[in-house]
Amino acid sequence: IHDAARPFVSAEVIARTLAGLDAAEGTLAAVEIVDTLKRVDGDGRIVETVPRERVHAAQTPQGFRYPAIRAAHARAAEAGRDDFTDDAAVAEWAGLDVRVVAGDPANVKLTTSSDFEKAEARMSLDRFAALADVRVGQGYDVHAFAPGDAVTLCGVSIPHVARLDGHSDADVALHALTDAILGALGDGDIGAHFPPSDAQWRGADSALFLRDALARLAARGGMLAHADVTIVAEAPKIGPHREAMRARLAQICACPIDRIGVKATTNEKLGFVGRREGIAVLAAATIRLPLSD
Repeated sequence: IHDAARPFVSAEVIARTLAGLDAAEGTLAAVEIVDTLKRVDGDGRIVETVPRERVHAAQTPQGFRYPAIRAAHARAAEAGRDDFTDDAAVAEWAGLDVRVVAGDPANVKLTTSSDFEKAEARMSLDRFAALADVRVGQGYDVHAFAPGDAVTLCGVSIPHVARLDGHSDADVALHALTDAILGALGDGDIGAHFPPSDAQWRGADSALFLRDALARLAARGGMLAHADVTIVAEAPKIGPHREAMRARLAQICACPIDRIGVKATTNEKLGFVGRREGIAVLAAATIRLPLSD
């Protein structure tokens, strides 16, 4: 019998609980008390210090043979006893031989809101510990301007005196980030997976390419830890659209927005960017994979 409020029970504790039934009519996982125990009155005044020797904190699972524990509960119901706090207490009252097996301090019970906060933090740490292979990939892409009235960057349409020329929607930022993820995976580049010679990708939403790279990451049991995009352009101005870009990237990547960085700089009027002939983007992606990958 296990309390669902203890989600961190281990297979080892369950096995010990079952094995203990070879020598007893009931078993319960429990841990030794390490804190000093004080009994207090209604005013909080200490009445006595309780010896902690042979005192254990009961956990679950608790093991019984079904007919025995069912009969014990039936007897308790007939006697009008509804003050027991666990099944082991019912079994003890019914005269069953119940013994302790080693529990686990990590097998905590979630009761208060702070318990849940700690549990969420623990699960996050456990997940990151399991994804110990940390990799960083880089991506770079350039697109030239062509006649038009808007550019698409990070999935956001920005009014401009020109558009970006490309086989797809020419979202140079999403292309660079896609390449960064593929690079971290050691899985080729965007051109290998979505060749411009293939007519099906003409005018395609570049979010499709990024989602494909993320799906490849997920298929290997990994996660995107962070993405950073630097847009190099003289125009249009990126600042007014930066937060919308971060929000759109976070949406596509299905991750918290604080894992997304979008920065912008000019090229100080040097080179093709300085001559306003196009836009360049550099991207970095940090991913985490299982070590066994």
